[in-house]
Amino acid sequence: MGDSDDQELRVELAQLRQEHRDLDAAVQALSLAGSADALQMQRLKKKKLAIKDRIVALEDQLFPDISA
Repeated sequence: MGDSDDQELRVELAQLRQEHRDLDAAVQALSLAGSADALQMQRLKKKKLAIKDRIVALEDQLFPDISA
């Protein structure tokens, strides 16, 4: 993997981490407000999980487990 590829992955990883934090804050705010639509909460949580899966995949690419 080249340096530019590595840098692109790091940028994407940072963006995904920020998006994940934003979704987490949105879910928390909706649940605290008590006006949370169950379907909307489910969609936000599903999107958050998909982003987390992508974060893990990128981390595996950037930081491979050498002991394996």
